[in-house]
Amino acid sequence: MATKLTQSCPWCNKDVVVELGRPRLYACPFCKKNFTFTPSVTQPEGKSAVPSPEGGTAISSRFVETPSLKELVDRTLAYIQEGLHVHLCGPAGSGKTTLALHVAQQLGRPVVLIHGDDEMGTSDLVGRDSGFKRSYLHDEYVHSVLKVEEEVKPVWVGRALSEACKKGSTVVYDEFARSRPEANNVLLSVLEERVLPLRGENIPVDANFRIIFTSNPNDYAGCHGVQDALLDRMVTIHLSGFDQDTEIAITQERSGLPLADVERIIAVVRAFRCEGIKSSGASVRPSILISRILRVRAGHAYVEDPVFIQACRDVLLSQSRRNGASPQENQQNEEILLRQIQEHCSSPLPTEQHTLKAAIHEREPDNLMVELGEDKEVQELLLRKIREKGLAGKLLNELLKG
Repeated sequence: MATKLTQSCPWCNKDVVVELGRPRLYACPFCKKNFTFTPSVTQPEGKSAVPSPEGGTAISSRFVETPSLKELVDRTLAYIQEGLHVHLCGPAGSGKTTLALHVAQQLGRPVVLIHGDDEMGTSDLVGRDSGFKRSYLHDEYVHSVLKVEEEVKPVWVGRALSEACKKGSTVVYDEFARSRPEANNVLLSVLEERVLPLRGENIPVDANFRIIFTSNPNDYAGCHGVQDALLDRMVTIHLSGFDQDTEIAITQERSGLPLADVERIIAVVRAFRCEGIKSSGASVRPSILISRILRVRAGHAYVEDPVFIQACRDVLLSQSRRNGASPQENQQNEEILLRQIQEHCSSPLPTEQHTLKAAIHEREPDNLMVELGEDKEVQELLLRKIREKGLAGKLLNELLKG
């Protein structure tokens, strides 16, 4: 259960109940304005970190656990604790490595991360002889006898897999299909017979040793075919992407963007993913990239925000182009993207609407122009800002109501 504490609203300075766990967007029950609370690394009891009225937060690496992710974590953890070996297979950006590391940490044992590579051999997993050690003995204990001995031995240097097998660590073998099949042959006896063949000996594998594999599908560039004998020794879980609520939670956690913006970004990305030609698959990374761009450039998920439009073009259209789309498909993709942005992001965000109402109703004079006085420069600046935000029609309606 998340720890609760109170934090002063940056707008009205009244105490609001917040959660200690992670950065979140809150609505003040008193002034009705939004702010983002960012907990510090060492959060004391009571009040601490300063919330940001603009919604900017530091990026957190905390694992997001929605109901669907919790079910997946619990299932994977149950397999691992039973002594089975799990293989997480899915497209790029589907969260394989993050999930594997999170499950490995739940076991409470040291975690070793190995990255698969085409140049990797068996010796890179278990170790090899590296150099020689020379010992020299010059014995003159008896003055009339001289004894000289010299011995040269190879020096064995262990690698991650052999050390983990001996110490009972948890191994996360990331992208293991990028290593050549012959390099992974040593794993056959490790997974089945629980012994590590090493330098002509069979080294018993510690009872606490566990291993989690991750890989992309075989049609990805740089992936080798995995031998059936190895796949038969593990439980393969296919990851095909997250549900919408999980994508929203992950994106907000990784970017620190307000929830209202993140929901719109996810809606646009998911719609473009379904309709766009040769667009990205199940990856949540495009949503995170767009959200981080908006955070650092103070943009909003709004159709009239040029920062948002350009961020969507840079991230989503570039991904479709690198997948081999033709010029006609590129043009069609851009039209699809702009249509989806218009459909999901055409109305001003709630924070912008509240700012507009505050500018109109929270002033004592009934007439906004009377409050501004005769200063033409200020009036022109206000009208220009209203036109840039696309709020002219809304402002007129509010003034007529007033």
